[in-house]
Amino acid sequence: MAQNAIPASVLFCCDHNSIRSPIAEGMMKKFYGRAAYVQSAGVKNDMEVDGFAIAVCDEIGVRIENHRSRSFEEMRDWGDDLGGFDLIVALSPASQRQALELTRVFHLDVEYWPIMDPTGLAEGREAQLAAYRQTRDQIRARMIERFGPPTAEA
Repeated sequence: MAQNAIPASVLFCCDHNSIRSPIAEGMMKKFYGRAAYVQSAGVKNDMEVDGFAIAVCDEIGVRIENHRSRSFEEMRDWGDDLGGFDLIVALSPASQRQALELTRVFHLDVEYWPIMDPTGLAEGREAQLAAYRQTRDQIRARMIERFGPPTAEA
């Protein structure tokens, strides 16, 4: 697949599906419209989407407040076959390990983007928002590098 080609379907994954992967899912949908079917999942789904993640996405016009966290296991239970995705982008080491384990029988690409987990990195609202912005901007930079400039109005 050419570096800037947008796959037909992309799954973003991280540890809890509450910060990094929902940000990536929301940005991908905003930047590239319906060019790809986009979902996200976590190794676990023990948390709701993070309020700071919602706030820093709102700043760039990406709405994720209605996101519902889900795990790889729930995806399988709901009939979303991981083998049906053309590309899985893991945003954490644990999610990369699980994605590789769950897809070893399928022929699909699993990419690892080392994206910082912003939780617990700062004290106070402004410092926390700054950490979340850094994570959001890391995802945006990798996304544009991988898929090219946004095609939708972003």
